[in-house]
Amino acid sequence: MSAIEVQAPGLLTTVQDLGREGFGPMGVSPSGAADAVSLRLGNRLVGNPEGAAALEMTLVGGAFLFPQGATIALSGSDFGATLDGTAVGLWASVQVQPGQTLRMGATRSGARCYLCVQGGIAVEPLLGSASTHLVSGLGGFEGRALRRGDVLRIGSGDVPFRRRTVAPQALERLSPRKVLRVTAGPQGDWFPEPSQRAFYGGAYRVAEESNRMGLRLQGAPIAVDSGREMITEGVPLGAVQVPAGGQPIVLFVEQQTTGGYPKIANVISADFHSVGQLRPRDEIRFERVEFDTAQSLLREQETLLASQELIQQ
Repeated sequence: MSAIEVQAPGLLTTVQDLGREGFGPMGVSPSGAADAVSLRLGNRLVGNPEGAAALEMTLVGGAFLFPQGATIALSGSDFGATLDGTAVGLWASVQVQPGQTLRMGATRSGARCYLCVQGGIAVEPLLGSASTHLVSGLGGFEGRALRRGDVLRIGSGDVPFRRRTVAPQALERLSPRKVLRVTAGPQGDWFPEPSQRAFYGGAYRVAEESNRMGLRLQGAPIAVDSGREMITEGVPLGAVQVPAGGQPIVLFVEQQTTGGYPKIANVISADFHSVGQLRPRDEIRFERVEFDTAQSLLREQETLLASQELIQQ
């Protein structure tokens, strides 16, 4: 079986697929790719099912030797990849010859790059998913980020190599946003009008302490009605909760599944992939939309992702 040898792991590289849905009541968040759109596109480029396991690299990529060769695609952010010294572009399938090494550097754009390989990364699934859940040390490759010397098996793939690319007009429509669209949170009416104006009218900077659990934001503090109290309740992916200090937190793929802070808003599903590409110090804003608009935007995105014209040969 073909394999990938990790010569350098990068800052934070993990095995991820589309996550393990449905286990929130057990306290297990979905994990999975922080930018699921990029993962899905990368897998289509190499002839995999959209949810096949791949490598997610964060901010700084690694170096990977392919002793038997492989068909790969890079998607997401530009990490300045080279294959034995020759530049490798994003959003296209590439044939790697036996013995070649793929090297990645620091990001030149967003937060995460995906290395998809024909056949997928072959790891034992946990609760139906190959994704790494770093907080609990479960799933993926030994439940952890990759280290130098790790050897990852590649699943079997028999699709003949074809040069495939993503249509430029589709990439433009799917490009990450810095204005995140949100619906009102379940405690949205707990926040007085001045807080609402500050939240929707101001800018926030992504803090250095952000990770796959959540993005801590820095900006104008948001005050909640001091007469309100709430008990701990379930929280969804993308919830924007406001703790006592007033600085919002966007809960993300390795979030806690319950929380006791009021939630002023929730990032819409169509913008989750944009959250996954936010880096520390990036500046973002929030735009409120209604639920029917959020559903319409998700339908449009899924229609585009399912389009036969999305992948060009």
